[in-house]
Amino acid sequence: MDEQSRLIEHRDPDTHTMSSQTDTADMRKRVHVRTYGCQMNVYDSERMTEALDAAGYDACDNPADADLVVLNTCHIREKAAEKVYSELGRVRQMQADRRADGKDMQVVVAGCVAQAEGAEITRRAPVVDLVVGPQSYHRLPELVGEAGASGRAIVATDFEDDEKFAALPARPVPGPSVPGKAGKPTIRRAPSAFLTVQEGCDKFCTFCVVPYTRGAEFSRPVTEIVTEAKRLVSAGVRELTLLGQNVNAYHGLDETGTSATLAELLDRLSAIEGLARLRYTTSHPRDMDDALITAHRDNAKVMPYLHLPFQAGSDGILAAMNRKHTAQEYLDLVGRIRTARPDLALSTDIIVGFPGESDADFDATLAIVEDVVFAQAYSFKYSPRPGTPAASIDDQVPEEVKSDRLQRLQRTLFAQQTAFNASKVGATMPVLFERAGKHPGQLVGRSPWLQAVHADGPPSLIGEVVEVSIDGATTNSLSGRINAMPRAA
Repeated sequence: MDEQSRLIEHRDPDTHTMSSQTDTADMRKRVHVRTYGCQMNVYDSERMTEALDAAGYDACDNPADADLVVLNTCHIREKAAEKVYSELGRVRQMQADRRADGKDMQVVVAGCVAQAEGAEITRRAPVVDLVVGPQSYHRLPELVGEAGASGRAIVATDFEDDEKFAALPARPVPGPSVPGKAGKPTIRRAPSAFLTVQEGCDKFCTFCVVPYTRGAEFSRPVTEIVTEAKRLVSAGVRELTLLGQNVNAYHGLDETGTSATLAELLDRLSAIEGLARLRYTTSHPRDMDDALITAHRDNAKVMPYLHLPFQAGSDGILAAMNRKHTAQEYLDLVGRIRTARPDLALSTDIIVGFPGESDADFDATLAIVEDVVFAQAYSFKYSPRPGTPAASIDDQVPEEVKSDRLQRLQRTLFAQQTAFNASKVGATMPVLFERAGKHPGQLVGRSPWLQAVHADGPPSLIGEVVEVSIDGATTNSLSGRINAMPRAA
């Protein structure tokens, strides 16, 4: 995923809090995990929460009640580190209040800001007990204990040789209830879940910090992914989104020691009984091979939606970004994908105001947008990331020029997204309902094209794929009527 890529999709806000029921029958500690940014951070927070659960921590919603606060940070947005320090100021006051009541609170900064800032975090914010990078969080319980016992701050941001996914506890699944036995209640998972299959990046786009915060590309073994997917499905998951910074560069080993492609992994996962849908993000145009394109045509569980960043429409800017593809190569790729799957919707990432971008360069970006037509897009003004090659380029674009270009671009993107949603009015489509809506009797689900869909129905339909007739559309969602009962996965 490109470092200036989008934050979490519209289904989620910019920050997320992991929470669960708390068992008041024992003396377990409490942890509050606050998540910033992308889908991979959401997945990482789930795994951290599970590791801490196994070590004796229950998740809680209110950080003021927590014995341990974990900030899982993101480096995508401008001034990301400063926002972390601001949040740490609020946490410091919570810690002081707890200590006044005779309690304590340990504080952890995790994620990409932790990796980028390292020991600078503990220097600027003495409230922090532990700084842990994305490749080391499998050691979180051990490191928390070590920091507490030693009374000193620990920084764990070295990339390690041991494989963190194998070190993490198995994903929890619902177990049988035992009458009369006290304990935490069984909680089934939401119908949609993220599953990291690939991490890191070897592309080294000049604007991007990901190779420095997430490391080199690494793909998890096929069997390990399939096992985790089966446990998630047994816990109620119907849709999996496979995650990776460059997910279509996946090359994990199968049982024979042979490198598998993402298309082959999708084929293996589609055989899991009870799994209805598969998605993946984020893709790099250079890694979109023929087998993966064919999977969109032939694998019925792969949804007709693809996030495929192009970042800029000018070949000169693409070269300066080190994207290693041209504008025409991107357009040719889109043509091949749409030939294989004509109903496929595309989303993308676009950066405006990259150093040296001229009016003609920006017009070339607009031309790509008008040619492809996107169902959704994430567009940003370029902002320098310390340590990246683009940050040292002298020809920076004035802020007011970047703002004007972004507004012009977003007007076009807004119109395209609105038109795409409007095109679904009158259609009947399968919707996976994920949760109750804001209004009594309302359910919210996702279309095959990742649009939010609102319809009235019983709570028993949550987790089911249901036929819905669409009768309304806005820029961000659809509405309709349920006209058929669940169909088999």
